[in-house]
Amino acid sequence: MAKKIKKVNIKNNKTTNSKKTKKSNTIKISAKKLLILAIIFIVIFVGLLGRIAWLQFIDGETLKKAKYSQSTSSTLISAKRGTIYDSTGKALAISVEVDTISVNPQYIKAKGKNGKSDEQATEELKRNMSDAFARIFALDTEEVYNKLTSSNSVETIISKVETDKVDELRKWIKENNATGINIDEDVKRYYPYDNLASNLIGFCGANNQGLDGIELSYDDELKGTSGKLTTAKDVTSSAIPDKNEEYIAPENGSNIYLTIDSNIQTIAEKYLKQAVEENNCERGGNVVMMNPTTGEILAMATYPDYNLNDPYTPSAWYSNGWDNLSTQDKTNKLYAMWRNRTVLDTYEPGSTFKVITGLIGLEENVVETDTADDFFCDGIETVLDRDIKCTALSGHGRQTLRNALENSCNPALIQLGRRIGVDNFYKYLEAFGFFNKTGIDLPSEGTSGFWAKENVGLVELATMSFGQRFTITPIQLITAISAVANEGKIVTPHVVKQIENPDTSTVTNIETKEVKQVVSKETANKMKDLMKSVVEEGGGKYAQVKGYTIGGKTGTSEPDPNHPENGYVASFAAIAPVENTKIVTLLTLYAPRTSNYYGGSIAAPAVSQMLSEILPYLDIPSDGSSSTSDQELVRTPDVTNKTIAEAQRILQAAGLLYSTNASADDVVKEQVPAKGTQLTSGGIVKLYTEGNDDRVSQTVPNLKGVTFEQAKIMLKAKNLNIAGTGSGIVIAQNPQAETSIDEGMVVNVTLQEKTSTTQH
Repeated sequence: MAKKIKKVNIKNNKTTNSKKTKKSNTIKISAKKLLILAIIFIVIFVGLLGRIAWLQFIDGETLKKAKYSQSTSSTLISAKRGTIYDSTGKALAISVEVDTISVNPQYIKAKGKNGKSDEQATEELKRNMSDAFARIFALDTEEVYNKLTSSNSVETIISKVETDKVDELRKWIKENNATGINIDEDVKRYYPYDNLASNLIGFCGANNQGLDGIELSYDDELKGTSGKLTTAKDVTSSAIPDKNEEYIAPENGSNIYLTIDSNIQTIAEKYLKQAVEENNCERGGNVVMMNPTTGEILAMATYPDYNLNDPYTPSAWYSNGWDNLSTQDKTNKLYAMWRNRTVLDTYEPGSTFKVITGLIGLEENVVETDTADDFFCDGIETVLDRDIKCTALSGHGRQTLRNALENSCNPALIQLGRRIGVDNFYKYLEAFGFFNKTGIDLPSEGTSGFWAKENVGLVELATMSFGQRFTITPIQLITAISAVANEGKIVTPHVVKQIENPDTSTVTNIETKEVKQVVSKETANKMKDLMKSVVEEGGGKYAQVKGYTIGGKTGTSEPDPNHPENGYVASFAAIAPVENTKIVTLLTLYAPRTSNYYGGSIAAPAVSQMLSEILPYLDIPSDGSSSTSDQELVRTPDVTNKTIAEAQRILQAAGLLYSTNASADDVVKEQVPAKGTQLTSGGIVKLYTEGNDDRVSQTVPNLKGVTFEQAKIMLKAKNLNIAGTGSGIVIAQNPQAETSIDEGMVVNVTLQEKTSTTQH
């Protein structure tokens, strides 16, 4: 039994050992797997750490920026464009704060309620939003709706909106809890005086970039540098607090101060417009006024002009048949309307250029001012096979240089041109700057057109000597003529006086640039005296101004044979006063359709009108010369706030008449003309009361060619008053004929003695 038990034990031990071995192998296999798993885990962990390290330290900044850009919005903050001032500090171009309205269509969403789905609620919101935009900003509803349903991320609804409209939109957004609408700050260019100096100032595009004139040539100084605001946005495009918000302030543009005086500019534009319209000048006209010693442009105007606040709408001059024009033709007309003809366009100067020919002859000592019998004119000058006529067909006979300029005699100037010779003539043309641009600080200055010197023969020299068959710009001619008043020195014309940095208050002054001494002081003074004679004794008589000595030269250039449709060009150049000249003027009228198209007849009177207002404005003392109508002048008393009966007694005591439909006990509310106005004895004053203010308009008659007394009678018949300067017959009037004005207003007339001297 013992043996049996032992045997059993042995068997059991074997079984137990086998189990232990199996268990041991199982444990060994599990550990191996664990080791492999551990290694894999470690590798993965190390890889993750490495990736995290890479993302953190290598790609971290890039990813941060990418993430930030997806959840942020960058808004461009427009810099405030600098203001353009005239020389007196009056703002001519300003930038006002406005807003640009845009939407993010994908963020315009609404929650459905009352049985409506989200899609239906969103559609209804977009319809309401398009109606609101259309109502507030006067837009087309369907066009707005198309933008609200666009697949684009951003759609601009309207740019440069005034504050009151934006406030109305903000109220609507709040009331309707609308999302996806952006209101971004912007600036808008505004011109307070509409058409004033439009062809000089120019205008800006939709992005506030200068497109023409001063706005273009000084765009870099005016525009400044835009700023930027970067903010975090939520899914509704609303700003959320963000410590990384970035704000870069804009740098405002510099302010520009012009040499232009807006008061002088206004006067120049008034009489330019009148001269163009009265003489039916089919191609308009231009005028430029310059300080000869500094080169500062005091006024520069082109007519027709345009409204700077609406530059893409044609003025009345260009609008005829506008709707039937092709796109290209419309563009061409707009460019023509914007042109500053004083600087861009060339023309044949005609007899005004005789000043230059005379200067050359005097400087070269081939002529003197008053040598008797120096020139001879029998009405025709034969040059080779060409007969060149003088406007005085019977001729001027024997003349001095003074006589030749007073008479504007072509044969005499042809003879002087031959004495000068081609080489000397071209030497001075270059010295005066006619082969180059003047360098004025305005864009796209035009260039002259002359024959090559080697192609100039006797005929070409002859026509050039009296200002024909070559072309120059008005700014070139006035720059050259200004040398007469500046002791023979040429200076560069300019229209900007100062540039001011508004942030630092630093000011940069534009200094006078003297180009060269082109003729001697003695020669210049001789020509000043000759130009004075032209106005006092010659064809420029209609340019006289009471109390001032004026020098000048008439000009009438014939149509170019290659372009006869361009017509005549009538012009007048003036220096005022002759001694210590402060202002040089050049007026040019293109294609006048009138029987008397000579510069001395239609341009000189307009210059006289301009200077008669401008010289006193500049505080230039009058010398008391020139005659005037022997009329007793009465200063209109103030009768406002008095009864009609009282006003009657006061006016009668002053030697004036009155007119009214009111009763004797009614109180005068307004009088026309106003108190202090100088009237001739027997003038009329219109009286208006609170209950009787019915105005009566009258059409101004054409007074040209009549005496002062005749003009007075004609105006009195229409209950209009008269004021005059000079003596003789009326050569100019303001307001012009056919203008409608209220009874009682004053018509100013300029009178001049009759002259048989040629006015060309």
